[in-house]
Amino acid sequence: MFVEGTLRWQVTEDCPWDLLVALAVRDLAGLSAVAEPALPALDPAVTSVLEPRGAPSRGRAARPGGRAAPGARGGTGDALADQWHAWFEVASDRLRRPTAPLLHPPHFEAFDRAIELQDAVIAHFDAAAEWAEARHAEYVAASAEHHARRAADIVDVVHEREHELRRQAGYFRLDLEVLPLAAKGAWIVGPHTVVVSATLRDDSDAFRAWLRPLVAALV
Repeated sequence: MFVEGTLRWQVTEDCPWDLLVALAVRDLAGLSAVAEPALPALDPAVTSVLEPRGAPSRGRAARPGGRAAPGARGGTGDALADQWHAWFEVASDRLRRPTAPLLHPPHFEAFDRAIELQDAVIAHFDAAAEWAEARHAEYVAASAEHHARRAADIVDVVHEREHELRRQAGYFRLDLEVLPLAAKGAWIVGPHTVVVSATLRDDSDAFRAWLRPLVAALV
């Protein structure tokens, strides 16, 4: 995780593996059109493996994409979408994200009370995990190569605002989740958390232009 700031303010930047897995499962399970928050599709797209890890446990019949069985929440797949959203809220929040691994194959006991989601994770984990590992490695390499510029993108914008106000910044915290998304932009997903596309983060001028009004609102 990349951290920049002082005792008064802090901006973190990360591309968490478990959040990448959650988004890969979303796309593989066909949830993109109904899951909240409505983030763009992944780029590069994640593709399914030829043979999933296994069929759902406890004798339930397999359901395409791990969706809820007919009759659950009106048979629209809402149960799975709601369960996925709860998972995303934890995976995207730096303070709520577990320090120990949450996903333990083959049964993924963390989702024992979210059966539809558990089915989807069992079906798609292998492909999701492989994709997430590759994307996380790409982020780590890019972050290391461009560390000085990325740090300056944040610090310079805060210092500009401090100079404009003729005072030091007060307390604020901002957590950026940099993700490989098909659309260039940023999406607020929590009180302190913003999802930023990798393409926006790689464009220093565009990133600073986006960050300035946000810092102005926070400082």
